[in-house]
Parts: sequence; C-alpha cells; structure tokens
Amino acid sequence: MRIPNITNYKPKEFATLLNVTVKTLQRWDREKILVANRTPTNRRYYTYDQYLQFKGIEKDTDSRKIVLYARVSSRKQTDDLENQVDFLQQYANAKGLIVDTIVRDYGSGLNYNRKKWNQLLDAVMENQVRMILVSHRDRFVRFGFDWFERFCKKFNVEIVVVKNEKLSPQKELMQDIVSILHVFSCRLYGLRKYKKQIEGDEELAEGIQDRAPSHRTAEG
Repeated sequence: MRIPNITNYKPKEFATLLNVTVKTLQRWDREKILVANRTPTNRRYYTYDQYLQFKGIEKDTDSRKIVLYARVSSRKQTDDLENQVDFLQQYANAKGLIVDTIVRDYGSGLNYNRKKWNQLLDAVMENQVRMILVSHRDRFVRFGFDWFERFCKKFNVEIVVVKNEKLSPQKELMQDIVSILHVFSCRLYGLRKYKKQIEGDEELAEGIQDRAPSHRTAEG
C-alpha cells in the first residue's frame, strides 16, 4: 500500500514544521537554500518532499510502519487493554495488513503528555509511520481527535478507527468527566484562595478599595 503525496504547506505551516521563522524561510528562498514553489497567483508554498529532503529523511513509504495503538486509563484495566490489542490484530489480519509495532499505553485520554503517545507523534513527523489502527477515537485522544487526524494527514499518515464501542468503557468516560470537574474545582479553589490572600493583605486590600468606584447617595 503506497500513500500518495498530496500535501502542500503554507509558509507559516512549513516554518512551524522546521522550527524556524517565516523570515528565515524567505531568506533561504532568496539565497536558494530552500526554494519555495509558487502558485499561478505567485503565492509561495512547500511540499512534503521538501520537508523530507531538508530533514535528510529517505522517501520510502514501503518501509513505514503500521502501528496498533491501544490505551486505557490505569493498569487496573490491563485486561481491557489486551482486548483492544487482540481485536486490532484480528482486524489487521482480516485486511491483510502486517503490523510492525504495538503500542500499549496507560493514561487518561485527556493527558497530552503521555510519553508513548508523544513518541508515536514524533515517529509520524519523522516519516516512520504510514498507518495507525485504534479501536475507537477516544482511545487515541479523548477530545480533539479531528485536529490530530488532520495533523497526521499532513504527514501522509492514516488513522484507521475500527470503532469497537465495547472497548471504550463508560466508566472511563465518567472518570474523564470527573477529572475535568476536578480541574475546574481546583481553579475555583485557587480564586477563593487568592481572594483570602487579598483580604489578609491590608495594603493590597486598601489599594483595591481605592480603585473601586464610589457611590454617592443624594440627601433630601
């Protein structure tokens, strides 16, 4: 299976990929270091092949990996994790896909700092992955899946969602909702704590009082 390269990047997008500024790209274009392509209306753009060439990555899509990604919130759910893996392997076998890597991840789908998940995204950007199989959208990420799917497509990587609803436990969704409520409750607590600090600081409290609008009452 060979995935066609249809990705073009605007200068700002390409600068972000290379971790440089747009001005640097403009200078490289003038100095013929990295020459931009141009549309019929003379707008600059860059291609995925240019990204690979600049990064020194060989373009050989056949060598890119098919990855199974399975995730649960905690190690208490290891059985659910293995069920995901078994289900995805059966799916791959039925489709004639050869799986190269299995990623078993633990952590909330709300956590974007998951080590293995971030390593997988790094591999996507380094042209090491051509397909990611997940049992359900929220196994990959709880919120913002569409954004990450578009991100992967920028690197010609397809995310295949098999949609096995049974492998997305309702109790885990409830745990994530509780986590969200906990975050907001902590923020509210922080505001209350800050308010108490203000009240405990006479000088700061007086300063706020001085800035408060005065209300005069009319006599008579």
